[in-house]
Amino acid sequence: MTSATTILAQNLCRNYGNYVAVCNINLELKRGEVLGLLGPNGAGKTTTMRMLTGNLAPSDGSIEVCGIDLLSNPQEAKTHLGFLPEIPPLYQDMTVDEYLLFAARLHHINKHEIGQKLEGVKQRCGLEDRSRHLIGTLSKGFQQRVGIAQAIIHNPDVIILDEPTVGLDPNQIREIRKLIRELGNFSSVILSTHILSEVESICDRVQIMYKGGVVFDQAMTELKQQGANLEMIFTQLTQD
Repeated sequence: MTSATTILAQNLCRNYGNYVAVCNINLELKRGEVLGLLGPNGAGKTTTMRMLTGNLAPSDGSIEVCGIDLLSNPQEAKTHLGFLPEIPPLYQDMTVDEYLLFAARLHHINKHEIGQKLEGVKQRCGLEDRSRHLIGTLSKGFQQRVGIAQAIIHNPDVIILDEPTVGLDPNQIREIRKLIRELGNFSSVILSTHILSEVESICDRVQIMYKGGVVFDQAMTELKQQGANLEMIFTQLTQD
């Protein structure tokens, strides 16, 4: 594992009884890389992301985050991870500042740095003028921004986002995509989605999952050089 590698997963599997949800997933992510994880519903994307974030133990395989074994040393490994699940873990009756302060404390950010971190993450996520707003009164787009803010407040090396633009309007989608692309300037990002245009617009590499396995893995630059059509590839690989 090179120093530029932020996450390395080898032969990941997850079974539920006799049902195989994910089988033999291999993934290596470099610093500054944005990986798009594509797949139809039920392909195993969310299960994979839950394993990569330490929220679900794999049945088999290994995961290293910045060289730290996630399974044997989860607390240290998770300090390098930021996660936004499909349903953001937001408290509707908290203000934006209250919630981000709560997130900062959960990440054990030094109390002398919390104010600076709070202002920095609000600026990056476009939340400066929403500090005292109750989260429950915000639009879905701004709630997604708050969700991303809590995921990056501790400057993680790896940011994992599960369907971050689902349910947003076109303007909100464009803003969140721009934010994700900017996150890729300093961290590695894994973006789970089933929207092909999302991957084409912001990702450096694409993996397609189907029936619990990776059926395609290629850099977007290579795809463009080949003149390949991602939609056609996706359809061919994910049809029964």
